[in-house]
Amino acid sequence: MIPFLTVAENVAIALQVNDVGRQQAQLRAARLLDALGMGHRGSNYPSQLSGGEQQRVSIARALANDPTVILADEPTAALDGTRAEMVMKVFRHLADSRNVAICVVTHDTRWMTYFDSTLELEDGRARG
Repeated sequence: MIPFLTVAENVAIALQVNDVGRQQAQLRAARLLDALGMGHRGSNYPSQLSGGEQQRVSIARALANDPTVILADEPTAALDGTRAEMVMKVFRHLADSRNVAICVVTHDTRWMTYFDSTLELEDGRARG
C-alpha cells in the first residue's frame, strides 16, 4: 500500500489508474472495504492498521477492478478465524456470481470446502 494515502484512497487509486472517475472510485472503494469489514477504517493510513487489517485492505484493492482471475498466497494468514472466513466467503461469492477463477495457496485446511477443487502438494508431489 501507498503509505501517504488513506485506506480508502489506496483502494480508489487502483480504479482511478484505470480511468474510473474519482467519485465512482470512492463509492466502489467504500463498498469493498465494507464487504471486508474495513469500512470504519477508510480514513486511516496503512501505518495505523494491524497486519490483518492491512491484508484485508490489500484484498479490497486487488478486487477493485473486477479481476477475472485472483491468485492469493495465504490471504488469511494474518487474520483471525472470523475475518478469514469473511474473506473466503467474499472469494466464494465472486466465484459464484461473477465467474471469477480463484487460486488460493494455503496451509489452512479449514477453507477447503469453499473451493470447487483442491490440489494438495506434499513432498514435491501433487494429489488432487
